[in-house]
Amino acid sequence: MKHLLLAAASLALVSSAVAADPQGPDKKASYIIGHQIGGSLKRDGAPVDLDDVMRGMKTAMAGKPLGIEPAKVNEIMKAFSERIKADKDAASAVRAKKAVEVLAAFAKEEGVKTTKSGLMYKVVVAGKGESPKATDRVKVNYRGTLVDGHEFDSSYKRGQPAEFGVGGVIKGWTEALLLMQPGAKWKLAIPSDLAYGPRGNRGIGPNETLIFEVELLEIMAPRPAQPKMPMLP
Repeated sequence: MKHLLLAAASLALVSSAVAADPQGPDKKASYIIGHQIGGSLKRDGAPVDLDDVMRGMKTAMAGKPLGIEPAKVNEIMKAFSERIKADKDAASAVRAKKAVEVLAAFAKEEGVKTTKSGLMYKVVVAGKGESPKATDRVKVNYRGTLVDGHEFDSSYKRGQPAEFGVGGVIKGWTEALLLMQPGAKWKLAIPSDLAYGPRGNRGIGPNETLIFEVELLEIMAPRPAQPKMPMLP
């Protein structure tokens, strides 16, 4: 439970400064630290009781003993970690089952094609012209959702298309872009091994299948290579 230990250590570092300057920037720093710690705990899925977390921190910063025998602490934390892992495994199993159902349903839609890699795509609007190369940059609009329908990213909501290198995105995107033409709009179903795999990425959990709507707006020239500094003799 490294995040809980880091939380206590971080708050201990600023506690004396906050006491000396309760209305100053250190108070804001404390709030920021708390927000970051809370975000980490949320991402880890730790079912902590915030009141008890704060009680433990205050006890530690007051220099008082925990009041629980070390052997018992290890036993409690081991059981807690096992519970978190069990909850994550159960949630992962539910997502995997849902992914199978979503992919099976998508495969039955008219016009859906599956590549050798497992990428599934449907041409919603056909484009014209040449497809981009792996070295090109592209301008796209897109919307990404998880298999449960949760939207995790959207250039439409930001009101601004995204620009990036064709070879600098997840494998499923690169493969699709190499087949698209400007003006095309596709729907993609990207298996986890062509997306973020077991590591996930920010709001995307491990082994997530992703659904995208992608519009290829423009193929752009690759950025010029940055000149290298001359080697010293």
